[in-house]
Amino acid sequence: MVMNMTSRSRTAIGATFFVSLLLAGCNSQTVGQNNSNLAATNYQLRHPIVVTEQPEVLDLPIGAHMRNLNGPLRGTVKAFGADSRKKGNGRVEILVPSGGRNEAAVHALVPQIRSSLKAGGLSGGAISTRSYAVDNPSADAPIRLSYPRIQATAGPCGTWNGDIGRTFDRNVDYENYGCATQSNLAAMVENPSDLLTPRASAPADRMRRANVVEKYRAGEATASSVQEGLGTQVSDQ
Repeated sequence: MVMNMTSRSRTAIGATFFVSLLLAGCNSQTVGQNNSNLAATNYQLRHPIVVTEQPEVLDLPIGAHMRNLNGPLRGTVKAFGADSRKKGNGRVEILVPSGGRNEAAVHALVPQIRSSLKAGGLSGGAISTRSYAVDNPSADAPIRLSYPRIQATAGPCGTWNGDIGRTFDRNVDYENYGCATQSNLAAMVENPSDLLTPRASAPADRMRRANVVEKYRAGEATASSVQEGLGTQVSDQ
């Protein structure tokens, strides 16, 4: 009788284990399908923001009769030099056109451009010059300033595959959905490196911490006093 009960128990245990395997297989298949659907419908995965190093470019229009860099252009070049130190590696390359109609003006303006870049905080050794050929000799080719910069990009947008009205019956997003949002976010981020990893925490203020602890021990309020409505204006119109 004991042997018979043991055999039945083993049979029940084996059946339970087999059913558990079937349920686990179904569960893993469902998880795999969910991950596949997520990758196919999530706009953040379909239009990812990519952080790469790309050239930041400024084209300066140079007329054939220009001999002096005017005030607005001078300020633009100065700001470009300052940005290269803040957002790039602090080095700017001047691409000078060769063979165009404005070649004489270009040679007259390059020293002024270098001077404006130095006013933006660059040293003379951080500014390099290189020429590029102009195919059309009658063209007024621009002077191009460039420095490498870490940039965030997404897209390209504008993919309209198929009829978007038929995506609702399948409960999926159309191909271009979310692309503009991702592209705008990438363009607005000041430091694209923040998309890769968070910045290091600033050290704690020891004096502030000691002051708060002393007030806490004395039973005093540790928070700053705030007056409701101070400095605000509400229209009664």
